[in-house]
Amino acid sequence: MSKILIVEDEDVIRRVLKNILLDENENFEIDEAADGAAGKSLIDKNDYDLVLCDIKMPKMDGEELLNAVMPEKPTLPFVMISGHGNIDVAVNCIKKGAFDYISKPPDLGRLLSAVRNALDKKDLIYENQKLFTQNKILKKKVSKKYEMIGSSSKLEEIKGIINKVSPTDARVLITGANGTGKELVAHAIHEKSERSAMPMIEVNCAAIPSELIESELFGHVKGSFTGAVKDKQGKFELANKGTLFLDEVGDMSLSAQAKVLRALQEGKVSRVGSDGEVSVDVRVITATNKNLKEEIQQGKFREDLFHRLSVIELKVPSLKERKEDIPLLVEHFSQIIGEEYGAQPKKFSPEALELLQTFEWTGNIRELRNVVERLIILGANPVTVEDVKSFC
Repeated sequence: MSKILIVEDEDVIRRVLKNILLDENENFEIDEAADGAAGKSLIDKNDYDLVLCDIKMPKMDGEELLNAVMPEKPTLPFVMISGHGNIDVAVNCIKKGAFDYISKPPDLGRLLSAVRNALDKKDLIYENQKLFTQNKILKKKVSKKYEMIGSSSKLEEIKGIINKVSPTDARVLITGANGTGKELVAHAIHEKSERSAMPMIEVNCAAIPSELIESELFGHVKGSFTGAVKDKQGKFELANKGTLFLDEVGDMSLSAQAKVLRALQEGKVSRVGSDGEVSVDVRVITATNKNLKEEIQQGKFREDLFHRLSVIELKVPSLKERKEDIPLLVEHFSQIIGEEYGAQPKKFSPEALELLQTFEWTGNIRELRNVVERLIILGANPVTVEDVKSFC
């Protein structure tokens, strides 16, 4: 449905324009304004697909309205309505960014043609911007530190979801067992997002005592509790314009959950011990190894917060679900560990890799990395089946 604003001070013409458009397409949503100032107010509050705008009006004329809107919304099509003697002004408006103009009294065919062409241009601009953003996201590289290694179908599915959700501000709940790489997924989403130039702030909710989690998230003012010797910004404030990653969110206290819910609803946080509020613009990504639906049934997690956090729910597969990625992961870890030790990376025999692929890997990728490091330290070069049997 296209949303159109008619800005015209003459009631009769405004009604004629509205009726013509609704006869053309009854699904048009049409708002009206009697002058440029009222039109500007509506444009500030709404996303219109087209503005039909008279030139001569009280308070703020059409040219002034165009000049005020174009810097803020350069892709919003304006079709100017010009009375006799205003043609030169209408042409000048075209030079300033208006899409087209029609003369009074409006000719039916000319009006509908201008509206259709303007809406088509708006759609084309939108599609081009969408393709440009998607292409930019696909070309963005995730830093080597947070690179996800593998080519299995399970991992490719995760990468595809990351490419889709990264350019949005949708909240993502990442689930999966310990050691599967939930943190890597969170970093990949941030680094491929439009917020990547701003910080990603991480909070491990399980590592912070329940009595301190609210101070950690929202900050505090001096003297608000024992040990609060100075004002402190919370993680929400530090992540402003960027991303806040709440790891192990299932371990957060119910009291802190209530405050997080309020922060997400209102875009504001209040420091512990303060009556004031601070506005924040933060994308929140969360992760947990718990089943939050079971936690909700047990009264340990708020259902309303769960629905706020899980706009997109992304389950990271365990290593046993993507064992075909083990050779690539072993090569990757061998390279990294070799660099850490200042030595050449060790090779692994094909038989050793095949044996590693038969293990259960209950500790997932984290366990695999530890095993690779142990084999590099204790094993031969190349690492053999005997080394794997001896040291794993």
